[in-house]
Amino acid sequence: MRFPFQNTYARLSHEFHQPASPEVVTNPELIIYNEKLGHELGIELTSENAREIFSGNQLPEGAEPLAMAYSGHQFGQFNPQLGDGRAILLGELSGKDVQLKGAGRTPFSRRGDGRSALGPVLREYLVSEAMHQFGIPTTRALAAVTTGEKVLREEAEPGGVFTRVAQSHLRIGTVQYFAARKDHESLRQLVFYANTRHFPEAIDALDLLENVMKRQASLIAKWMSVGFIHGVMNTDNMTLSGETIDYGPCAFMDHYDPQKKFSFIDQGGRYAYGNQPGIAQWNLARLAEALCPLIDDDGGKAVAAATEVLQKFPQFFEEAQSKVFFRKFGLTHGDWSLVQGLHDLMEQDRADFTLVYRHLTKGEESFVAQFKNEVAARIWWQHWQDQSPSLALARRTNPIFIPRNHRIAEVIDAAYRGDFTPFHQLHQILTNPFDEQPEHVEYEQAPEPDEVVPHTFCGT
Repeated sequence: MRFPFQNTYARLSHEFHQPASPEVVTNPELIIYNEKLGHELGIELTSENAREIFSGNQLPEGAEPLAMAYSGHQFGQFNPQLGDGRAILLGELSGKDVQLKGAGRTPFSRRGDGRSALGPVLREYLVSEAMHQFGIPTTRALAAVTTGEKVLREEAEPGGVFTRVAQSHLRIGTVQYFAARKDHESLRQLVFYANTRHFPEAIDALDLLENVMKRQASLIAKWMSVGFIHGVMNTDNMTLSGETIDYGPCAFMDHYDPQKKFSFIDQGGRYAYGNQPGIAQWNLARLAEALCPLIDDDGGKAVAAATEVLQKFPQFFEEAQSKVFFRKFGLTHGDWSLVQGLHDLMEQDRADFTLVYRHLTKGEESFVAQFKNEVAARIWWQHWQDQSPSLALARRTNPIFIPRNHRIAEVIDAAYRGDFTPFHQLHQILTNPFDEQPEHVEYEQAPEPDEVVPHTFCGT
C-alpha cells in the first residue's frame, strides 16, 4: 500500500539519522485507529491494513524508515549520544512526521530491546488525544496495537506499538547533538531545516531561538492551566515546534500542590508542577548555548545576543500564563492576585484543581463545597464575581473530564487482562471533555484515598 510520503528529513545528510526497519511481531491486534487523523494525513485504511502497518509488520510503499540522532540533558546531566532507541520514523505525510514507537531495535537502542510495554502505549494514546481536545499543542495518536508478544521490564508485560504524529520530532537535543560534536555544517543545515519547516519567516539561529522560546512559554502556560505535569522535561523531550512530546511518567494533578510530581525517578522533584516554567527556561538556555556558534563568530557577542533573547522568557511566560488563567475565570484580563488567591486556598485545603475550576460555573454553593474554609472561599467568590466574569467563556476553557491517573491505571489493568472496554470508554469520554456527560459523572471525580496512584513510570 502506497502512502503519499514526502520524507524531507530522510533527505538530510547521514549525520542526522540511521536506517532502521520495524521488526515483525507474531500476533498483532489493532486496539484503535484514529480514522479522522488518518484522513487528515491523506490515508484511508481497512482495519487489517492498519493492524499490519502500525504493528510494523508491513512497510507502506514510499516509507523510508529511520532512527533520528540527538543528545540531551537528562535530569540535568548531559548525554551526548541518545537517539531513537525505540522509535522509527516512517516518513512525513501532509508535512507531519509519522513514527512507530516500540517497533524494535534501532542503531541507537544500545542495550534496549526497542520495544514498548502496552501500558505506556495506552497512556500516551489517551493523554495526547486529551491534550489535543484541550487545545494544547501536542503530538497526536494515530494508532495503537498489541504485538502478541511479551516484553521484559520489572516483569513480563504484554507488548504494544504506538503510532505518533508530530509537526516534527526535532528537539533541543537534536541541536545539542551537532553542537557537542562541533559539527557546525550540520548545525547550519539543521537550523535552516527547522526554520523552513516551522518558522518560515525566520532567517537565522537567533530567530530560531526566539521562536522556540515563545512557543515553549505558551505551551508550559497551557500545561499549567490544566494541572498537567510532564514528568521528564529533559532537553531531548522539548520540541522545536512547541508541541508536547513523550508522555512517559506524566499525570494531571488531583489536589493542588505546586510541588506535586508523579515520576518515580524524579526523587528530587526537579520536574514538579511549579518548577516547569523554570526548567523550560533552563532547557532553552541549553538551546542557546548550542546555537551560539551560528549566532556570531565572536563568542562574547554570541552569548550576549542569546542572553538578550533568553531574558524575554519570563515576560513571554507571564503573558501566556495570565491569558490562559484569566480565560479560565471567564475574564480577558485582571490582577494575578485573583489567581494566586484561589491557588493558595486550594493548596491550604488540598482542593482538587480540576473540580474547583469546574465548579466556578455551577454557582456559589457548589464552588464553596470544594473547600474546608468556607468563609475564605466565599470571600474569594465575591471578589471574582465583582469582575463580571463570562460564565460561557469559563465553561469553554475548563475541562470537565481529564485523564486522571487512577482512571488510566484502571484502563491499563483491564487491558493487561485482555479487556479494552475501559480504554475505549475513557477515550470516548475524553473526546468531548468540556461537555456535560451525566451518564459518566463518576469520571469527573477525584480519586478516593484508596484509589490514588502516586507515581508513574516511563515504562517503555
